[in-house]
Amino acid sequence: MTAHNEVLEVLSEENPEALLADGFEHALVGIARRAGQPALAVYSISRAINHLVIKGGLTHEGAEEYLEFNSIGAWNGPHSPIWLDDRYEEDR
Repeated sequence: MTAHNEVLEVLSEENPEALLADGFEHALVGIARRAGQPALAVYSISRAINHLVIKGGLTHEGAEEYLEFNSIGAWNGPHSPIWLDDRYEEDR
């Protein structure tokens, strides 16, 4: 089983209402847990931006703007995914 499939399986068991970011399957990096709160999908911003640049043909700046407006800034309720801002890692 791939790590992606394992994350999806665990997430569906812990919170079947958790929302996923369509088109960003490769950027799914894990599950966020917090006491008393439902488990949520966690996506990597840097992976999502790279995907938009490579596959979508956007500039880096255009990809950041697209992601911010269409995904990170899209609130769909308490089961919306969390976006991990990992653009500051030193070994990227």
